[in-house]
Amino acid sequence: MVISIRIPRKLKKELEELNINVSEVVRELLEKYVRKKREKILLEELKKLREHLAGKIDPKTIAKLVREDRERL
Repeated sequence: MVISIRIPRKLKKELEELNINVSEVVRELLEKYVRKKREKILLEELKKLREHLAGKIDPKTIAKLVREDRERL
């Protein structure tokens, strides 16, 4: 995909003076934005799941499962 944007001449000049690879910076920022967006969606889904499961699973069982999972790493 190719993206084009308009930026002020002053900014373009500064980017050139600082030898900043705009493509690389934009790519990294977009990847970071997508990662944060996915995290936000997952956290919202987790919140809904917690509400749905509240009181249905014993906290001791949860702790045991978490401990077992951590030991596998």
